Amino acid sequence: MHVLIVDDESLARERLRRMVEEIPGAEVVGEAGDGRAMLEACARLHPEVVLLDIRMPGMDGLEAARHLAALPEAPAVVFVTAYGDYALQAFDAQAVDYLLKPVRAERLVLALDKARRLSVPQLEAVAAADPEPQGRSHLSSTLHGNLTLIPVANILFLRAEQKYVVVRHRRGEALIEDSLTALEAEYGPRFVRIHRNALVARAVLEGLEKGADGTARVKLKDCEEQLEISRRHLPEIRRLLRSGEI
Repeated sequence: MHVLIVDDESLARERLRRMVEEIPGAEVVGEAGDGRAMLEACARLHPEVVLLDIRMPGMDGLEAARHLAALPEAPAVVFVTAYGDYALQAFDAQAVDYLLKPVRAERLVLALDKARRLSVPQLEAVAAADPEPQGRSHLSSTLHGNLTLIPVANILFLRAEQKYVVVRHRRGEALIEDSLTALEAEYGPRFVRIHRNALVARAVLEGLEKGADGTARVKLKDCEEQLEISRRHLPEIRRLLRSGEI
């Protein structure tokens, strides 16, 4: 069983490595110090189990685990933390087990055994059963099995196209499978709906223009593309621009 250890403290990673290496059939294939580094390591190393701390700088373990669940063959996650008050959130994030520091060797053996018995199809079924919580700092896009993280703060607009949503951000575009309705509910006032098929980040709203076809269009900062505004949503966009609430 290939294991990835994720903790922002090097001493904690070293202790876990020693414990894992004493378990027959278990092998440490890598380490990471935060959630983003964990996702990058998973893409390279394809571990079967991730031993994951929760409180880490940047992206914490809970959010990282939810992004991890979007991978086609997500590894099992065992949270390893000094804090007992994250248990419910951990299992909401599809965790196989939850270990409190200092980890006892016999508990680690049981957790890895549980992960070994949990097949990939079972993991996928669990991941599909629970929605993302509010307030993700990143959206995840999976293409050809590779996961890309998009900081929500860098998103200019979200536009529904067929069964996907196009995410236009400061570095380009990506496709995600979230629905606009779910994204609007999750992020509340961060985005404003301008059309039944489009949400725009309030922070980049700059003004209104009339298109060549006579339709109202919204001007965005740092974006040459102008998006059509439906007549239904035009009064609210005008109000926001006039009131300075953006």
